[in-house]
Amino acid sequence: MRKIWVKVDPWDKKIVTTALEGGADGIMVPPGYSEKVKELGRIETIAEDGDLKLGDDVIFFTIKSGEDEEEIIKLGQNRQVILRCTDWTIIPLENLIAKGADVITEVQSLEEAETAFGILEKGVSHILFHPRDAIELKKALSLLRLNEEKTALDVAEIVEVRPVGMGDRVCVDTCTAMEQGEGMLVGNSSSALFLVHSESISNPYVAPRPFRVNAGPVHAYTRVPGGKTRYLSELSAGDPVLVIDYTGKTTVGTVGRIKMEKRPLMLVTAVCGGKKISTILQNAETIRLTDPEGKPVSVVSLNPGDKVLVVCEEGGRHFGHKIEETITEK
Repeated sequence: MRKIWVKVDPWDKKIVTTALEGGADGIMVPPGYSEKVKELGRIETIAEDGDLKLGDDVIFFTIKSGEDEEEIIKLGQNRQVILRCTDWTIIPLENLIAKGADVITEVQSLEEAETAFGILEKGVSHILFHPRDAIELKKALSLLRLNEEKTALDVAEIVEVRPVGMGDRVCVDTCTAMEQGEGMLVGNSSSALFLVHSESISNPYVAPRPFRVNAGPVHAYTRVPGGKTRYLSELSAGDPVLVIDYTGKTTVGTVGRIKMEKRPLMLVTAVCGGKKISTILQNAETIRLTDPEGKPVSVVSLNPGDKVLVVCEEGGRHFGHKIEETITEK
């Protein structure tokens, strides 16, 4: 997940307010202004008197050549390093990213931010953006968040759908109003997740609840920011989850509440790339998967041969982190 700090120097209340409203992750201000930021909203401050102390927790480093790389990596072991680049064509940034260095890149414009996030296709994960004014900042935050993350989706073919009795089902109510084609990734295996559609569709039985994904039973995995997974039963109010649409566009949603209730369940089994995968969902007409065109497909109308969107990956996960290890989950 991209992390965006905003530099406000000199102090500008309008820029700070725009940063708060635009979803910035932190604000860097001159000495003595950290409390003024806190009066406007709750956010991490970077300053001599901030949550992160400038000079102790966070330092600046002007990178001039490849000879600086090892020193930057060493410094980054104990502090967060903000890189100042004298020449945006330099190779050291690419080398640092390739070596897995966790650095923050200072940028002065939206163009520089997009370049930083796109280096080696992977890009840096963290920038310090110094905008000219609030208008530029608002546009940059909107575009950078909009294009934040893309997830590669696969098409799986349904092979079996059958009832499996009662269980504890989890509804995830988010702070996001989802549209047709959007939902969350859920599955029995952390390496095989189905795109479960949001309840944004009208039907004769219940009003649309576009903020909700009737996700599955307590044991199921769901994808969260940072390429990790969590069990549905672990989620609670305030936790971040990934909201994804049928094209793979991914944004971060916030859990508003979790509803666990005993409901009849259904096992859905499919094949993706020759691999058998499965998920368990509530046995009800209003619970839907997503077809390759982004249309919701009710689980009660699924038939062998139907196509649905999934994410299939190699390897397994340990405490939610992707690892290259053979793990069998049935």
